Amino acid sequence: MSIKYKLKLFSFVSIIAFVFSASLMVSASDNMQILIEKIRADKKLFIAQNMQLTDAEADAFWPIYEKYQDELFLLRARTKNLILVYAENFDHMNDEIAKKLLDEHSDIEESRQKLRNVYLPKFRKVLPDIKVVRYYQIENKINAVLMYEIAANVPLIPESH
Repeated sequence: MSIKYKLKLFSFVSIIAFVFSASLMVSASDNMQILIEKIRADKKLFIAQNMQLTDAEADAFWPIYEKYQDELFLLRARTKNLILVYAENFDHMNDEIAKKLLDEHSDIEESRQKLRNVYLPKFRKVLPDIKVVRYYQIENKINAVLMYEIAANVPLIPESH
C-alpha cells in the first residue's frame, strides 16, 4: 500500500470519525447535515479514486453503492444512539441496562453482516470479484478506523458498577 494511499485513507477516515464524534455531541442541524453530505461525497470520491472502474462498471456499481451506503448510514445511526444511551446511563449502569445495550450492539453487528451478505451478490453481478474484494477492503478499512475512534473515546464501565 503506497504512502499516498495511506495518507488519503487516514485523512478521509479522520474526517468521518470527527463528524461521527461531533454528531454525538450536537443534535441534528442544517450544518451537521451539510457536513454529513460532504463526507458521503468525499467517501464516494475516495472509493472512485481507488476502484479504477470502467464506465460500464461505474454505471452499474454506483446505484448499488448508494443504496448500500443508505443502509450502512442507518446502522451507524443506531450505533450513535447506542453510544448516547450508554453515555446517559454510564454513572448508574446496572445489569438490566447493560443487557439492553449488549443486545442492541449484537443486533447491530448481526445486521451489518447480513447487509454485507445481501449486497455481495449485487456487487458481484456488476463487478469482477477482484474489484468486489477491493471495494469490501476499502469499506472494512474505513469501518476499522471508525470503530477504533469509537473505542478510543468510549470509556469502559468501571468494575465497581
